[in-house]
Amino acid sequence: MSTEFDITETLDVQGLNCPMPVVKTKQATDSLAEGEVLEVVATDPGSMSDLKGWADTTDGVEMLDQEEDEEGGEAVYRHFVRKTE
Repeated sequence: MSTEFDITETLDVQGLNCPMPVVKTKQATDSLAEGEVLEVVATDPGSMSDLKGWADTTDGVEMLDQEEDEEGGEAVYRHFVRKTE
């Protein structure tokens, strides 16, 4: 798990598939203040490219990092998104 960021909130979208991780992430970042960091925990492998693509094309958010872990024999993807405006 990343310790580089001061995580403000964690969003658990495990078990949800495209497009829901992006939709839920967008909703969660809307409620953050500038500079706050959202950790998104997902099990959908597509979330790696989907959330990166969303962050790259959305004003006001920045993808800080993405990690792939394994928990209980299942891949878990962590995304760290900062609200920039």
